Amino acid sequence: MEDSYQYEMKDGLRAGENRLVLADEGAAMGDSAPRVLISLADDEGNSVSVYVLGRSPRWAAGLDAEIVVKTPFVSGRIDLSLYVARLQAWADALDRLDAGEDVAWMAMSSGPSIFIQLTGERDCPEVIVEDESGSMVTVRVPLVPPDGWIADHRRRLLQVMDHWVPMLSG
Repeated sequence: MEDSYQYEMKDGLRAGENRLVLADEGAAMGDSAPRVLISLADDEGNSVSVYVLGRSPRWAAGLDAEIVVKTPFVSGRIDLSLYVARLQAWADALDRLDAGEDVAWMAMSSGPSIFIQLTGERDCPEVIVEDESGSMVTVRVPLVPPDGWIADHRRRLLQVMDHWVPMLSG
C-alpha cells in the first residue's frame, strides 16, 4: 500500500485536458503532511481509500478529503468533509472492528458513508461506499485486508489527527 496517489486537477484545466498530479508532491518540498487516512487494498486490484486533501477553504473546522474506490470493474471518487468528530468516530469504528464487529462510519450524516462488513456477502470482508444523499450510488468492494490492518489504520488516524487537528478552529 503506497501513501501517494494521483488525482485529476479540477481547476485550471481546459476542456479535454487530463493532467495528473501527485497529491503528495508537497512531501518532496518538505511538506510531510499525512494524506492517507484509510487504505484498504488486496492483491486482486480492489481498494478503498480516504485521502486528506488539506484544510477546507470554506470551513475553518474542516478538512477536504475524498473517498477513492478502485476495482478492475469500477472506479470512482467522491468528495468528503472531515472534522474532529468524524475522525473520533473513525477511531471508535476501528475499536469495534478490532472487537470483531461490523461498522458503519458516517452513516447518519449527509454525504457518503463507509460500511465495513468483516464477513460480507461473498464470505470475505467487504467495504461498502454509499452516497445516498448525492448520487444515490452504492459500491460494494470485496477485499481481504492484510494482517495488522487495524493497527496500521490506528497509526494513520493518529498521524492525521496529530498533524491536521491543531490547524482546525471551531
